[in-house]
Amino acid sequence: MTPAAIERYDVVFVTSEMYPFSKTGGLADVLGALPPALARLGLRVGVISPMYGRMKAEEFDPRLVSSDCHVGYPWPPITAEIYQAEYYGVTVWFVARDEYFDRRHYYNTYKGDYFDNCERFTFFSRAAVEWLKRLGRVPGIIHANDWQSALVPTWIHYLRRTDPYWRECKTVMTIHNLAFQGRFSSRLFFDSGLPHEAWNMDGCEFWGDFNLLKSGIAFADAISTVSPSYADEILTPEFGCGLEGILNKRSDRLIGIINGADYDVWDPRRDKYLPSSYSTERMTGKMWCKKKLIREYYLSDMLENRPILGFIGRLRRQKGIDMLLDVLPEIMDLGVGLLVLGEGNLDYEARLLEMMEEYQGQLHVIIGYTEELAHRIQAGSDIFLMPSRYEPCGLTQMYALRYGTPPVATAVGGLRDTITAYPHPEATGFTFEKADSRLFFDAVHTAVERWEDREFWNDMVHRAMTRDFCWDRSAEQYQELYRSLGQATPGNFFK
Repeated sequence: MTPAAIERYDVVFVTSEMYPFSKTGGLADVLGALPPALARLGLRVGVISPMYGRMKAEEFDPRLVSSDCHVGYPWPPITAEIYQAEYYGVTVWFVARDEYFDRRHYYNTYKGDYFDNCERFTFFSRAAVEWLKRLGRVPGIIHANDWQSALVPTWIHYLRRTDPYWRECKTVMTIHNLAFQGRFSSRLFFDSGLPHEAWNMDGCEFWGDFNLLKSGIAFADAISTVSPSYADEILTPEFGCGLEGILNKRSDRLIGIINGADYDVWDPRRDKYLPSSYSTERMTGKMWCKKKLIREYYLSDMLENRPILGFIGRLRRQKGIDMLLDVLPEIMDLGVGLLVLGEGNLDYEARLLEMMEEYQGQLHVIIGYTEELAHRIQAGSDIFLMPSRYEPCGLTQMYALRYGTPPVATAVGGLRDTITAYPHPEATGFTFEKADSRLFFDAVHTAVERWEDREFWNDMVHRAMTRDFCWDRSAEQYQELYRSLGQATPGNFFK
C-alpha cells in the first residue's frame, strides 16, 4: 500500500515514548493504552514515535516504508527513515535517524540532558508533520504529548494559513508533566524554521528562552492534562511551573481527563510476571507473592506477619524520596519492611544504599527499573508509598489499588482524584494534605495501625481491587474532546 492510498486517520498521536516499544515512565503507558482504546471505539488511529536504538519492537515486525522522508532540519538535504508496524488496531510509524535516536538513553544520562535534545525533537516533530503530509490525507486530529512533540501544534497552526492541506486538521496538546518543558536557547528557535512571529510572550518565548511546551500550549486548538485536579492546580503559581500565565489565558481550551489503567497488562488475575495469580475471591496468591519477595531479597521471616511497604518511582524530589529518607528510621521502628525500586539522583541512591546496610532484613533497595520487578513489588507489598510533591495523574497508585496494595499518598493531582481516603467509609487508601515529612509519617503510621485490624484491612483491599479505571472510559472522554473540535467522529469529517 502506498502512503497516498492509506485511508484518512481520525487521530494521530505524536509521542516520544510508547509502551511496549519504548518507556521511561507513565507517558509510555498512556500511549500504549489510549490509542488502542480509541480504536475499539471505531476510530482509525495512528501513532508516530522515534525509533530508538534500544527499542522492543521485534514482536510487531516493523517494516521500512520510506527511506527518504524529507525533513530539512537542521540542514536542507536531511531525511528520515520511516518504519511501520501494527499494534492492536493502531498503525505505528517510527522515525529513524541513528545520530539522534540510536543512544543508550532516550533523553539524558546521569550526568544530565543530552546537549542536542532541542535539535533531536525538533527533527522528530518536523519529520512527523512531513510524514503526515506524504500520507496524502490529513488526519482529523493530531494529538501531541509533552514537550518532545509540542512543536507539532505550532507548525500546524502556521501551515493552515498557507497550505490548504492542513486547514481541516485540529490539534490537541496533552500535558503529562508540566515540570518538564523543553527550555532551550533562543538561538535554537531562530534555527528551527518556525516563523519569527511565533517568538513573543504569548508564543514560544519564555524569559528569553525557547520553550517547546509553552509553544504547544499557545498554539494547540485544545489542551488537555491527565486529571481534573491537576488541570485546576496548574493554573496556580504553586503548580504552574512558570506557565500559569499562558495556561490561564487559554483556560477555556483546557480540560482534565483522568488517565486509565491498562488492565490487560496490570491485573493480578493474569499477570505473567507473578509467581502466583490472585483475585478478590482467592487472595492466597498475594501472600505467596509476598513470601517470594521476602526470600529473594533476604528480608526477615518475621515480615510474613508484618506489613511490607513498596516504593516504585524516580528518585527525585517530585516523588518525595527526600521525605521518605527523612522519616525512614521511624518507619523502620514500626517493625515493617520496605522495598524500593527506582533510579535518579545519585545522592538519593547512595543514601538509600547506605541505609539498606543499616536496616538489613527490613530494607532492600534496587537501583534501576524492570517491568517484571515493578509488577512483583506491587503484588508482594501490603502498602504502597507515593509521597509526591505533585502528581499530574499517576498510574502506579491505580496499579496498587488493583493489586490490593492500598496507597499512602499526598493529596495532589490525580492521587486526589483516584484514592478515596481514610477515614471515609469507602476508603481505598490514605492521603495527607501537603508534602511534609511529618504528615507523611503520620499517614504511614495510621496505615500500619489499620493493617493490624485484619477485617478492616481485608474490606479496604476488596474495595481497592474492585475500583475500575479502565481506559475505555477515558477514551470516550477524549473522543468527546475531538468531537468538540469538529473531528474524529468515525466516518464524519469536515468536507
